[in-house]
Amino acid sequence: MTNKSNFPEGFLWGGALAANQVEGAYLEDGKGLTTVDLMPTGEKRWQIATGNIASLTPMEGEYYPSHEAIDFYHRYKEDIALFSEMGFKALRVSISWARIFPNGDDKTPNEAGLQFYDDLFDELHKYNMEPVVTMAHFDVPVHLVEKYGSWRNRKLVDFFENYAKTIFTRYKDKVKYWMTFNEINMLLHMPFVGAGLVFKEGENETQIKYQAAHHQLVASARAVKACHEIIPDAQIGCMLAGGSMYPYTCNPDDVYRAMERDRESFFFIDVQSRGAYPGYAKRFFKEHNLTIELEAEDEALLKNNTVDYIGFSYYSSRTASTDPEVLRNQTSGNVFGSVKNPYLKTSEWGWTIDPKGFRITANQLYDRYQKPLFVVENGLGAVDEVNADGTIDDDYRIDYLRQHIAEMGEAIKDGVDIIGYTSWGPVDIVSASTGEMKKRYGYIYVDRDNKGNGTLKRTKKKSFNWYKKVIETNGKEL
Repeated sequence: MTNKSNFPEGFLWGGALAANQVEGAYLEDGKGLTTVDLMPTGEKRWQIATGNIASLTPMEGEYYPSHEAIDFYHRYKEDIALFSEMGFKALRVSISWARIFPNGDDKTPNEAGLQFYDDLFDELHKYNMEPVVTMAHFDVPVHLVEKYGSWRNRKLVDFFENYAKTIFTRYKDKVKYWMTFNEINMLLHMPFVGAGLVFKEGENETQIKYQAAHHQLVASARAVKACHEIIPDAQIGCMLAGGSMYPYTCNPDDVYRAMERDRESFFFIDVQSRGAYPGYAKRFFKEHNLTIELEAEDEALLKNNTVDYIGFSYYSSRTASTDPEVLRNQTSGNVFGSVKNPYLKTSEWGWTIDPKGFRITANQLYDRYQKPLFVVENGLGAVDEVNADGTIDDDYRIDYLRQHIAEMGEAIKDGVDIIGYTSWGPVDIVSASTGEMKKRYGYIYVDRDNKGNGTLKRTKKKSFNWYKKVIETNGKEL
């Protein structure tokens, strides 16, 4: 479909990746072990993701997909050349903390790790691609978990600040767009993934999660302060796992429950964007007997160091109900838990497909924060079949993206300020939630299966040329 472009000149079209899902080379060139390196495929993955982990070393007989992933560490030039062929204006990547500080608390950084990202950013600039860099994307150095209990410990704020200052100083001439914590609200749902939290039996998990959240929020504010001092012309944002929560009915109880569920996520962005703990959070802490330990300077630090923009992911909307009968019909695919929306279809993994929800979420965030938005993840995880002639027809992915990009254009017409759009996993990567390779998002197929077999050969899918045309026409041709 062709229409007048709703997208501004200079809109940052591109794709998004995470170090732990693409790089591999998990102990190469001095890199330390990170939390995701302890997450195997299969049944144990979810148990570990939620903080019930038996071992802080890889276990015998398990397959850990992050250890080799898609070998982006050695193949990034090939992949970036393909992204350039599509016309990418930006590539969102993350820096692995453990490549820079293998233990997290090291006195000096690992030069080989710093050099890798220098080379990566240079390659992006060679093709006039803007790096959009996430500082912490679901990987905490395991040493920090073992020695300090990870983000439950205030000391991690200092370690993270040191890491932040190191990378800002090193890459100040190469990176102008930064984000602190990927999907920071995921800490409440997958605490080991989001914050390296491991729980012992009998601990007050809610207390620990919110204290860890406070430490991440303070660390984020310190990073914002350092970024503005070291790279004055940079933009630094936060990052939310987005998706509006709908009430299942117009029963006020359902409407209020949906608002409460939204606020679980907005809580983090309220602090990062507005600079203070909201009243509803203070009430929640009081009613659940939670005591958040603050240091004297924390409130002023949060107030004076708010983010420049709101990065967010959008895959699906969610639905809330207070009716016990309705609650029995939960969808299985969504990390956040949701009752089935009878008006919408779902993906093969049970994720609700809701393009209009994308527009709703964008408007909701912009109305709430009045700061520029950056769509840094959106896409469809699906099983792709390779045809006899080696081609891959992924019309379902094109259809999903076409509808979502059209609704993003409508949000821009609504007056929402959106910096850019980096779709998730432009080359097939390891799934964060399931560890699978068969749950593919890419425009580029990677010959790899769930057990790590395959040549890692890259092949363009049908969606490759489709997205190329979208970028070429600045969203006029969908």
